Amino acid sequence: MNDRVFLDTNVLVYAAGGSGADLAKMERAQNLVGRGDFCLSTQVLGEFVNIIQNSRKMATPLTDDDVDAWLERLSEFTVVDTDIELVERALFFQRRYKIKYWDAQILAGAERSRASILYSEDLSNTQFYGAVRCLNPFKDN
Repeated sequence: MNDRVFLDTNVLVYAAGGSGADLAKMERAQNLVGRGDFCLSTQVLGEFVNIIQNSRKMATPLTDDDVDAWLERLSEFTVVDTDIELVERALFFQRRYKIKYWDAQILAGAERSRASILYSEDLSNTQFYGAVRCLNPFKDN
């Protein structure tokens, strides 16, 4: 049985060639996105769009057509909406694990989507946060 996975913003940004990604990170991220069996949240999509259009965060920001193509592709997957219940769950994660609120909201989205794995480089690699295990796809686990 395959585990359901949730992707953090940084994975998408590296897949799009951003944030000064080295080739190995970009290839790993593109492989994850290429599998096509992942979940996201509206928060992840918003952060992703903000970064890939930003000349301070991307050596070459994506064109409007490229941004639209990414969004069209990503909208095919499970996308968790942000609502008050998700915010409350994020506050629980923030307080329980002493992490940044925005990382906690990613965890809450992963939990809501019933993902067992969150791919992110922002949280502790291999740690469980409730039923969600965080794995850094850019490290050997």
